Amino acid sequence: MCCTLSQNSVVKESQTTSETTIRLRGKEMDLPYGRGGSGDEEASDSRKGKKQYHRHSAQQIQHLETFFKECPHPDDNQRRQLSTELGLDPKQIKFWFQNKRTQKKAQNERADNNALRAENERIHCENLAMREALKNIMCPACHGAGLGEEENQQSLQMLRMENARLKEEHERTMGFFSNYVENSNMPPGTENLSNVPGNSFPGKRVETTVPLDHEQIPRHPEMINSPYNPSGIKEMDKSIIIETAIAAMDELVELLRMKEPVWVTSPSDGRYMLHRDSYDKLFPKPNHFKSSSARMESSKDSGEVAAPAINLVEMLLDSNKWKDMFPTIVTKARTIDVLDTGSFGGSLHLMYEKMHILSPLVAPREFFFIRYCRQLNASTWVMVDVSYDFIKQIQDAAPTRSWKLPSGFMIEEMSNEKSNITWIEHIQVDDKTLTHRLYRDLVCGCQAYGARRWIATLQRMCERFTFSTGLTARPTHELEGVIDSSEGRRNLMKLSHRMIKNFCEVLGMSDRLDFPYLSELNNSGVRVSLRKSDGQGQPDGLIVSAATSLWLPFSIENLFKFFRDEKKRAQWDILSSGNPVNAIARISTGADPGNCISVIQPFVPKENILILQESSIDSLGATIVYAPIDLPAVSSVVNGEDTMKIPILPSGFIISSDGRFTSNKGSGASAATSSSTTSGSLLTVAFQILVCCSSRSKQLNMESVATVHTLISSTIQKIKVALECPDLE
Repeated sequence: MCCTLSQNSVVKESQTTSETTIRLRGKEMDLPYGRGGSGDEEASDSRKGKKQYHRHSAQQIQHLETFFKECPHPDDNQRRQLSTELGLDPKQIKFWFQNKRTQKKAQNERADNNALRAENERIHCENLAMREALKNIMCPACHGAGLGEEENQQSLQMLRMENARLKEEHERTMGFFSNYVENSNMPPGTENLSNVPGNSFPGKRVETTVPLDHEQIPRHPEMINSPYNPSGIKEMDKSIIIETAIAAMDELVELLRMKEPVWVTSPSDGRYMLHRDSYDKLFPKPNHFKSSSARMESSKDSGEVAAPAINLVEMLLDSNKWKDMFPTIVTKARTIDVLDTGSFGGSLHLMYEKMHILSPLVAPREFFFIRYCRQLNASTWVMVDVSYDFIKQIQDAAPTRSWKLPSGFMIEEMSNEKSNITWIEHIQVDDKTLTHRLYRDLVCGCQAYGARRWIATLQRMCERFTFSTGLTARPTHELEGVIDSSEGRRNLMKLSHRMIKNFCEVLGMSDRLDFPYLSELNNSGVRVSLRKSDGQGQPDGLIVSAATSLWLPFSIENLFKFFRDEKKRAQWDILSSGNPVNAIARISTGADPGNCISVIQPFVPKENILILQESSIDSLGATIVYAPIDLPAVSSVVNGEDTMKIPILPSGFIISSDGRFTSNKGSGASAATSSSTTSGSLLTVAFQILVCCSSRSKQLNMESVATVHTLISSTIQKIKVALECPDLE
C-alpha cells in the first residue's frame, strides 16, 4: 500500500513538472518553475534579469528612414545628433543602421537573384527554340534538308584534318624558304620576295635591314654580357605571330572604315579619338598595363603626301628608311626578322623601334612589334603595327612602358604622283611620371606622338625629297644659284639630314647630370651628358651635350622667325661674337621660305669657319639645327665627296606647342576652331662641344660640364633679353 502511494506521488509530481516545463516553453505561464522560494520574488528577479526591448515609434522610424537614404553610414557625431533628436540611445541608433543595411543588402540580393533566374529561364527557352530550329534547317542554295548531327561531326572532322595538313605544308614551306635564304649567295640584308608564290606585296624586291644587334636591345644591367641569339626567333611559334598579325590587320581595316560613334572629335584640339566604350564593345581585350597611372592614347588623321604609293610602301617597310623618313620621331629602328610567306597574302616583319621627340624631358617610347603589310586592291595598301612579346623568347629584356594596339595607316594611290594616307595611332602607355610637367599637357593630350604628328612629319620629309630631286620647281632666291651642281646640292642636303638625325638622337640623354633651377615653373634646368664619340661622322674625343627646355609666351611662328633672322642672330649666337652674319648659299627644301638649308658666314677673324644650318617648320612645330664646318669641308661636299668623312657636331632649337589650349570663341566661330589657340610655346635648346681628343681626366670633365652649363645658361638669358622677357622664370 505504501509502495502504491509513493508511486502515485512520483507520477503526479512528474506530470506537474512536465506540464510546468511545457507551459514555460510555450510562454503561457507568468511564473517560472523553480526550486523553493516565493513565486512573486522569483518573477520579479526574472524581469530584472531580462533585457528590456523598446519598439520605436512610427515618427522615429520615418526620421531614421529619411536619414538612411542620404547617409547609410553615419559617423559618431551624426549618431549622437540623431539620438538627441529622437530621444534614443546612440547604441540604438547604431544597431538600427546596422540592421537596416543588412536588410537592404538582403533585399538587393533577392532582386538580383530573381533577375538572374528570369534571364536564365529566357536563355534556356531560346536555346530550346534554337535546337528545334536547327533540326528543321534547310540549305539556302538547294533548299534541301540540313545535315544531321552525325553529318556535322563528320564534316567538322574533315575540316580539322584539312587544317592539320595545311599547317604541316605551311611549316614545311617555311623551313624550305628559310634554308634557301640562308644558303643563297644574296648580299646580306636583302631577300628576293618576288618568287614567293601568292605574295601580293608590290614590287620585285624588298630590301631589309640587318638583324637586330644585341647592343641595340634594352636589357637589365646584369644582362649586358648576355649574347643575343637571332636564331632564337626561328624557334618561336610562327603561326601565332601570323594569326596576331592577321587579327590586327582586320581590326585596323575596320577602324579605318568606321566613323561615329566609334570615332569622336576631341573638344580641345579637334582631333579624332576613339570612343572607349564603343571600341571595347567591338574589340574587347584586356589592358596590358594594370597600374592606375596607365592611359590609352588614340588619334586618327589623314593627309595628302607628295610621293607615289608604291614608293611609300617600300620605304616604310625598310627600318633604315623608316628612321630616315621620321628623323625627329624615330631615333632607333631595327628589323629583327622577316616572316614573309605567300600563304597569308602580305609582308610581315618583326621589328624594334625607339621613339623620342622634342626634349630630354619627354620620356622615350620603345616597342617590339609586328609590322604587316597587305595590298587591298590595285591602288590601296594597309600597313599595321601591333606589339608582341616575342622579345621575351630571345632574352630577358627590360619591360617597356608602351604597348602598341593595332595601329598603322592606309595608303591610297592618287593621280600626279601623289598619295592619300590615313593614319591611326592607338597605344597604351605608362609614362606620365617620367614626363616633366612642362610637356605633360602636350604628351598626355596625344599631341606629341599622335597621328597628326606622323602625318605632318611624313608630308614635310616627302616635300623635302621632291625638292632635292628637282621634281618641284625651286623658289626664286638670290642665293639659290650659288651651288649650281645638282649633285652638290644633293650631297649637301644629305649632310644636313645626317646633322638633323644626330641632333635628335642627342636629345635622348639617357646618362645625364641634372642642374635644376630654383624655380622650375617655366624652366626645366640644364641637363648635361658626357659620351665618347663613336667615330661615325663625329669628331674623335669626349663630347659634352647640354640641353634645357623652357616656356615662352610666343607663338611657334614668331619664335621661328626670330631664330632665322640673320640680323638678330648676334643677340644670342656665341659664334657670331656679337657681329652680324650673312648667308652665302641657300637650298630650298619646301614651299615655305623658312624650309631651307643655309650656309652662313660668321665674322670670325683668321678662321675659315662656316655654319651649316637647316630650318624647318610645319603645322605642329619647328626646328633650327646648325653646326660649325670649315670651308674645305663644304667645298669637298659640294664637289661630290663622301659626306660620312665630314665630322659634324650639331646644336640647335626645337619649338613646339605647349599643349595648353585656350578658348578663343569669336562671333560666328565654329566649335572646331574655337579652341585651337595655345597660350605659348615650348623651346628646347641643345648644345654640343668637343672636349679633348686625348685627356679624359675627371677634372677636365667637370670643367667641360661647367663650361657648357655656363654657355647654355647665358644663351637662354640672351634669348630672353632679345625677346623682351628677361624676368621670365
